[in-house]
Amino acid sequence: MPLAPIALFVYNRLSHTKQTVEALQSNLLSKESELYIFADGPKSPKDYSAVEEVRKYLKTIAGFKSINIIHRPENFGLAKSIISGVTEIVNKYGNVIVLEDDLVTAPYFLKYMNDALDLYENDEAVASIHGYIYPVKGELPETFFIKGADCWGWGTWKRAWSIFEPDGKKLLNQLRKSKLTREFDFGGTYPYTRMLESQILGLNNSWAIRWYASAFLSKKLTLYPGSSLVKNIGMDATGVHSKKTGEYDSNLYNHPVSIAKQKITEDVYARKLMAAYFSTLGLDIATSKIKFFAKKIFLCLKNSKKL
Repeated sequence: MPLAPIALFVYNRLSHTKQTVEALQSNLLSKESELYIFADGPKSPKDYSAVEEVRKYLKTIAGFKSINIIHRPENFGLAKSIISGVTEIVNKYGNVIVLEDDLVTAPYFLKYMNDALDLYENDEAVASIHGYIYPVKGELPETFFIKGADCWGWGTWKRAWSIFEPDGKKLLNQLRKSKLTREFDFGGTYPYTRMLESQILGLNNSWAIRWYASAFLSKKLTLYPGSSLVKNIGMDATGVHSKKTGEYDSNLYNHPVSIAKQKITEDVYARKLMAAYFSTLGLDIATSKIKFFAKKIFLCLKNSKKL
């Protein structure tokens, strides 16, 4: 099977982008892979210089089968850029591997992604392949399935991406109608429902929460590695929707991951380990509810002043 094309989304973080690209260049299969780089335009004149620095660097990149740079003529924002870029690539090739400019990959990331994308290509129950796993406490199998989808180094197919629902309100109504919000929140350990509510209100513009909800409601599963092949270096307050934290740091696994057909069902033990990890982050539902309504009140006051 042909290797899946890589879609890399960048903006104005030169140092992060360099680390992401250099890690990809060191990957097995990089020289045989087609790379598409979507470079977003500046939000305002003050962002122009940083954006241009990144675009200048992009011209120097080598080490791939082909390099295609798409310069956005204006600022799309991360959500629009990813949604449109992923749609464009899967419509052309049938599959895609997706990275953002702050994700450093292990040397066997591309092999893992391509092996798994090939193996599960025709399994309707599988929505995506994921390269990152949280630093949970406990032993995980080499690969396992979790219900839903994820966003830090992932791959999918045209058939699966077709279930993506951009309307957050529609997704939230479905979750509530089916009484699935607690399960969606990993037993109340992570405020995913609040994130979706915030997206609807315009407090965030997360494409990822809508991708997770779309796959979750469709009862689709995502394959994860037991050891992380991706490290997020953007948790330094430089990215969209992120604050400075080291809580998500995972050590990169610098060895091949064996991909073999397994039963396509959620790993209950792995899900419990993830929920236990989430509970250590201090992002429980009660706390997030207070923060959410504080933001909601602020938004209402802000809008009332405009009237």
